[in-house]
Amino acid sequence: MPELPEVETARAVIERAGLNREIADVDDNDTYVCRPHQPGEMKAVLVGRTLTAARRRGKTMWCETAWAGTGDDPNPDLTLGLHLGMAGRIYISGPDGSEHEGGDPIRLGTGTPNPSWDRFTLTFTDGGTLRMFDKRRLSRARLDPSLEALGPDARLVDRADFRTAIEGSKAPIKARLLDQSVIAGVGNLLADETLWQAKIRPSTPVDELSPRALTRLHDALHAATESAIAHGGVHTGVVIPARHKGASCPRCGAAMHRDTVGGRTTWWCSKEQR
Repeated sequence: MPELPEVETARAVIERAGLNREIADVDDNDTYVCRPHQPGEMKAVLVGRTLTAARRRGKTMWCETAWAGTGDDPNPDLTLGLHLGMAGRIYISGPDGSEHEGGDPIRLGTGTPNPSWDRFTLTFTDGGTLRMFDKRRLSRARLDPSLEALGPDARLVDRADFRTAIEGSKAPIKARLLDQSVIAGVGNLLADETLWQAKIRPSTPVDELSPRALTRLHDALHAATESAIAHGGVHTGVVIPARHKGASCPRCGAAMHRDTVGGRTTWWCSKEQR
């Protein structure tokens, strides 16, 4: 599913190709994806506006908007939230027919995309579109999303704030990393890659980690996140191909072990993450 790195690619695509283009029409008819809004409710306030900035905290993405018409802005603080769910992807077409995309990685052999999988669409006055494509229909589009439940962003948090957020718990460190109210943006694969890079066992209680280990974990999280963004997603992590039965650690060759931590399937090196 999309984790912080995949959502960042979608945010960057909107920033690169979707800003400052006046919205002429909105398809907000999918009542599940656009809940709690009724069909036409989002269209009524978005037509005539432009997206002015694309923002992200963790896996949550939103766009600031501004009124493109004359006179005062009728909704000066209106934002559009776009959440990719488990398999969402953003497609933006330019007025020249060019197409830009970001989000959940495209899997080879998945067949021709069905147009009905476009769950939410903005049509611009220049003829281009921004489409939120989601085969599984678990994405969300909504106005003015709340960020109150989210912790600091995993990509941006510094060492001191990371320690403050993580400390004070007896929970397994992987479960703590996965808690979006503690650190926003870490999913199952990014957590396994980060803990493998830091040489920390996923089930280790947080209160047993030394300050040095927490610093190492913070640095590993930043390194794993930046690498995933640069290479196309969390599936490109070094240890990710070894998350299966019979696999060996790509660093030392020891057997990879499997368990469930924080309710998620978890893999770690039997030698270096003891």
